[in-house]
Amino acid sequence: MELGDQLRSHARAHGFDERQVFYASEDSDWTAFREAADSLSLFAERRLIEVRLPTGKPGRAGGEQLKAYCQNPAPDVLLLVTSVKLERGGKTSAWFKALDKAGVTIEAFPVAARDLPRWLKARFAQHGLRADPAALALIAERVEGNLLAAAQEVERLALLHPNGNLSPDDVLAAVSDSSRYSINDLASAALAGDAARAVRIVRGLRDEATAPVLVLWALSAEIRSATRAAEAIAERVPEDKALKAAGVWSSRVAPLKTALKRHSVASWLHMLQQTAEIDRMVKGQEPGDVWDAFTALSACLAGHGDAILTTRLA
Repeated sequence: MELGDQLRSHARAHGFDERQVFYASEDSDWTAFREAADSLSLFAERRLIEVRLPTGKPGRAGGEQLKAYCQNPAPDVLLLVTSVKLERGGKTSAWFKALDKAGVTIEAFPVAARDLPRWLKARFAQHGLRADPAALALIAERVEGNLLAAAQEVERLALLHPNGNLSPDDVLAAVSDSSRYSINDLASAALAGDAARAVRIVRGLRDEATAPVLVLWALSAEIRSATRAAEAIAERVPEDKALKAAGVWSSRVAPLKTALKRHSVASWLHMLQQTAEIDRMVKGQEPGDVWDAFTALSACLAGHGDAILTTRLA
């Protein structure tokens, strides 16, 4: 959002006074975009045309229109294309390559939880504020996964405490809990052994009314893969080969290796049994609070094999 704001401001400063915005998806009609790109402006010599791809896919028609435009871009038009994260083949698509060749592409990556305190520290410094590590950690916990809320909290604290030092008490008094988590955050925290964060994420997912079946799917997938890998390793299969045979994606190899060091085969089998019990809870075939069960399972996954929960989740 901020990159877009900077580009729009720069465009206005250089005479791009007219602005047109198009929201496009795979099945959108791109005629309006092509007409706007080809036509002369009635109100300004230069125009900014924005194309927003909420799905990251312009579709066949959109891809062809973008390629055609890039072959002969209008000299009085600045084209700004914004998109969510592209899927695996997005960056190798012809339309993306055409845009990259004709202009400039900029990737904005999410700020990982471990990097958020450093990001906040730099953000505060822009306002002449300093925050001790405990205050930064507290803010990061309350806004994790919601960078817009993080930026807004920095702005608010800068107004409340101009040119000062922030303490944890200042943060507690001013910062609301705006954290937002994804299901993948839960699996990553649990595999990394961060039980406190995993439990916090479970509560956040519950409060956001996340479908339990999706949470179960994410945790079950990790546990099934790890169980297969652990059984193979127990039979003296090399770890990397075992993980590959278990179908573990390259981005999940490191977290799973960390978890495999903490759990035995028996531990993984026990957690696999827990996922089956939770599945019955979700289907109404077994009593119990499904979110309490997710909390117990996440804590178990983040823990060690010698501390397996032996009581039933219900």
